[in-house]
Amino acid sequence: MYLALMVLLLPACALFSPRQAGDEGDVLIQHESDSTEYDLVVMDQGFDSWFLMQPTHQHSLEYYKNKNAIHVREWNYRYAHPRRYGDLYSSYIDYDPYKHYGLEFERKLYYYFRYFETVNGVRLDPGF
Repeated sequence: MYLALMVLLLPACALFSPRQAGDEGDVLIQHESDSTEYDLVVMDQGFDSWFLMQPTHQHSLEYYKNKNAIHVREWNYRYAHPRRYGDLYSSYIDYDPYKHYGLEFERKLYYYFRYFETVNGVRLDPGF
C-alpha cells in the first residue's frame, strides 16, 4: 500500500520541486553518465526560431567556450543575488568550462546568452 502511494507521489514531487527547470527562460544541460553527448534544452519559446536565423560556425570552439565561461559566471553571480538583479536569472547553470561539450552545444549556449541579452536589454559580459 505504502509502496504504491510512494510510486504515485514521487513523480508529482519531482514536478513541483523548487528551482526546477521548466519555467520560461530556463536553461537545462542534460547529459547521460555513460555518454559524452550533451544536450542544451532552452525553455524560452522564442529562442528556437531566433537561433535558426543565427550564422553557423561563425567562431571557433575556443571562442565559444571562453565567452560561455564568462557569461555563465556572471549569470550564476546574478542568480545568487536576486535582490540586486531581480528574477530574470531564474536558475543556476551547472557549466564546467573544462569539460568538452562539443561545438554545437557551446554555440547554442553562446547564442542563448546573446538572445537573453537582446530580449531583456542586459549585458552579461562584465567587460562591456
